[in-house]
Amino acid sequence: MGLVMPPLLTVVVFLWAWSVIDSYVLRPVESIARTTILWSMPRPLNRIPEDVDPALVLATRDGEKFSYKSRVYVPVENQWIPEDYFDAVKADPGKPAPRTAEEYYARYTQLALPRRYVIPVFLLVFILLLYLAGKFLAAGVGRVMWNLGEGIIHRLPIIRNVYSSAKQVTDFVFSEREVEYTRVVAVEYPRKGIYSLGFVTGESFLDIRAAANEPVLSVLMPTSPMPVTGFTITVPRSETIDLDITIDQALQFVVSCGVVVPPHQMSRGELAMAITSAVGPRGSDSGDGNGPKLTGPTADEARSGS
Repeated sequence: MGLVMPPLLTVVVFLWAWSVIDSYVLRPVESIARTTILWSMPRPLNRIPEDVDPALVLATRDGEKFSYKSRVYVPVENQWIPEDYFDAVKADPGKPAPRTAEEYYARYTQLALPRRYVIPVFLLVFILLLYLAGKFLAAGVGRVMWNLGEGIIHRLPIIRNVYSSAKQVTDFVFSEREVEYTRVVAVEYPRKGIYSLGFVTGESFLDIRAAANEPVLSVLMPTSPMPVTGFTITVPRSETIDLDITIDQALQFVVSCGVVVPPHQMSRGELAMAITSAVGPRGSDSGDGNGPKLTGPTADEARSGS
């Protein structure tokens, strides 16, 4: 289950996202585009126009067809439609096969605007609109209009709550700014006598600073062995201990669950043991007696700094 669930859930999420895009974006776009095509098409005729020359009216098995305004019209269920529309639909009628003139027109718009054309055209138009919107908002007038629109939204009940929540999510996902750690501190958390490692991210809220009557710090407390998760606390500056380690060294300490300690933060005995375990006892060989010998300082030499 541990191996199968991550890729399976990934596929499910992408399928769900595609179904949402298909239902609420692509289909409405297709409907609007096909409606636009229908408006540009000549409408079906309910009768033979009076200005049609009777000599141009030909009798067929399904009825009479005629030429009108440089188009040949054929009968379909007591109406007449252009012959090129009729032939295109007859070649690929789909299921169920159309019977009325309106159904022939609807099927013709589907053939004239297939999905393989809708998706790339939509993406191109969408990217172009995003680019133009970005240029517009980068200008002074666009920023003022956007702030005005947001001000109106924030005055609407219920809608402002949904909009604010959605904006927080999108700002977090699409923001290019990263969380900046200023330094590493130790905090007595979750109780006195237990020290936890934390990353200072800011100076927290003014109200908390006023209540504490001293400077405070917002500290991200990472969890082992995944430092990307954790929680944020606010503590008085006087209750933090600045640690002389880098951010990378602190991350290594958290990921290793406290095993990897920076050398300058280790006692001399621990440092000597670490060096000995890394390079082996002094004068020992590589294992077979024939290879090069690995040497290292003894504990006494480590203590004396040699």
